[in-house]
Amino acid sequence: MMISVRDLRKQFGATAAVDGLSFEVQRGEVVGFLGPNGAGKTTTIRALTCFHPASSGEVRVNGFDVRTQGVDVRRSIGYLPENVPLYPDLRVEEYLRYRAALKGVPRKQRRANVERAMERSGVLEVRNKLVGHVSRGYRQRTGLADALVANPPILILDEPTSGLDPNQRRRIKALVKELAQEHTILFSSHILAEVQDVSSRILVIHRGRLRADGAPSELVAAGSERVLRVEAAATAQQLLAAVSGLPSLRCKEAEDLGDGYARLRARAEPMGDPREAVALALAARSAAVRELRLDLPTLEEFFYQVTEGSDRDEESVA
Repeated sequence: MMISVRDLRKQFGATAAVDGLSFEVQRGEVVGFLGPNGAGKTTTIRALTCFHPASSGEVRVNGFDVRTQGVDVRRSIGYLPENVPLYPDLRVEEYLRYRAALKGVPRKQRRANVERAMERSGVLEVRNKLVGHVSRGYRQRTGLADALVANPPILILDEPTSGLDPNQRRRIKALVKELAQEHTILFSSHILAEVQDVSSRILVIHRGRLRADGAPSELVAAGSERVLRVEAAATAQQLLAAVSGLPSLRCKEAEDLGDGYARLRARAEPMGDPREAVALALAARSAAVRELRLDLPTLEEFFYQVTEGSDRDEESVA
């Protein structure tokens, strides 16, 4: 077990930033860590990285307790914060050598470690420039090189593509996939498509509590409705009549298109696929099908459902 969080709580006065959070991360996993602003993501990450103590609960990183074995925890983690703290008056390579020394990398290995970290993070071309003179994107990548320079078993990346252009973001995503072969990664981002692309598993927290945990495709498929779209040679009333006996469809709407065809839109149950049943029903009425499509939900829709959508449901109940 690389990361184990059990009943983590963090209070700031009367405010519970994290409220009984529990999860585990296994060796070799790339786990996306999602939540709206104020959900408790950054507070959780700071507890994992020993930046501030938890109010209660147990957190272990690489087998070490963050309360009593903080030095060992820090040695086990490469941390990239959202706002990377850098020394602007040092050159990129000088900064990374300094950081390698602080992290206890043996002198004989520092040059090789720094070279490898610069190559993997894509900062070789600015190695001799002052950190304060490179672009925001290069500063972000220098921070990533810092996280890699001691070759820790665990990487915690908080908004690693912040400030990067599309090409740089693509390179970072490819790098994260490559790093997953050697490291366990906890990856936080507000760009849901990026998290879905690189993560084998997703944790969603809201109001300091865990709301969802699972593979991206499984969470989306099980948690949201699908939309069925049909165009066939029939009238709107005939389309509605053809699917009226299918209990898996609801919120059915149809309209005539004016060219002898009509369009139907309906909601299908999560995990359901009514296309075969709809095709058979239309074939029985000799209605030629021009389009039969099932639109799958997106991670963005699922995220809304378990965060803001759940808030509205709770308010309605109240």
